[in-house]
Amino acid sequence: MNHALTPRDEGHNLPALAAHPLIRLDAYVAEDGSTVVNGHLLEMAGMRQPHEAILDAVAMFARTLRAPVAATVIDRTVQQVARLRVYPDGSSRTIADEEDLPPGRERTAAEEEAFPPLARVERILQHAQREELHAAFVLASALREHLTLRRGAEDELSLEARAIEAYLAYLRGDHMLSTVLALTVARIRCRTDLTRAAPEVARATAAWQRLLDEGQVATRGAELLHMWERLSEAGLLVEPAHHALAQAVRSRLARGDRSVPTSASASALTSGHGPVAPEDKPLKPARRGLRRFTRRPGRPPGS
Repeated sequence: MNHALTPRDEGHNLPALAAHPLIRLDAYVAEDGSTVVNGHLLEMAGMRQPHEAILDAVAMFARTLRAPVAATVIDRTVQQVARLRVYPDGSSRTIADEEDLPPGRERTAAEEEAFPPLARVERILQHAQREELHAAFVLASALREHLTLRRGAEDELSLEARAIEAYLAYLRGDHMLSTVLALTVARIRCRTDLTRAAPEVARATAAWQRLLDEGQVATRGAELLHMWERLSEAGLLVEPAHHALAQAVRSRLARGDRSVPTSASASALTSGHGPVAPEDKPLKPARRGLRRFTRRPGRPPGS
């Protein structure tokens, strides 16, 4: 797998604070508790809880803007998405989905102008260049989760973020997760733009080749083989390296358990049936008034 880890421009790393009209900020809590707000990994000193760190950071924006601030929090420790209002006095409350800011292209464009996704990518790549792979991976996961929630899994920015996340998982040695992420990118390419799918299938194959679990080798390999066969049938298997990878998948499956899964499920996924990203863990919406994200006016941070 080879994603270039070269920042293009170091001058656009900090998100803009001029968030008028009201902009929805975003926060992310990874399964290990690592916490990200607006593309920045927070330093979690002592026993500080992620939700307290998030509320403190968002309240800082509210005080700076002298106006209420909206925030969407994806918390993977509880598989939940919460929507917040935070006020300049530090108070906050959770709201229901229907109370959230109205969706639409204008809102999305305003939010992404205030906190550009490409600036976040630059920060991720800089962490990776310094071999700070955990930080880079958490930031990439946060970016992919929020872009997918906002734009959908098939959006171009969502796909690029998932591809970067897959590569960072590969660098960290988590080849199972890398394979899952890269296969999702390849699957989406196969169903939306087959002419651009071969490089993504190649990256998924590179991660798959490192798998040791024979059950996963067979299951994931069957889907990869179906993808390579589709590319071949469409006359899109032209690179010698891609021919070699396709043959490597075929040979490894032939050497393993003869009861390789049928390609029916793989065919359904890549031809437009079934969920777009079936292995994304679903998020449940938080209820209104969720205690851990609720602060009363004048309540000191961390209390």
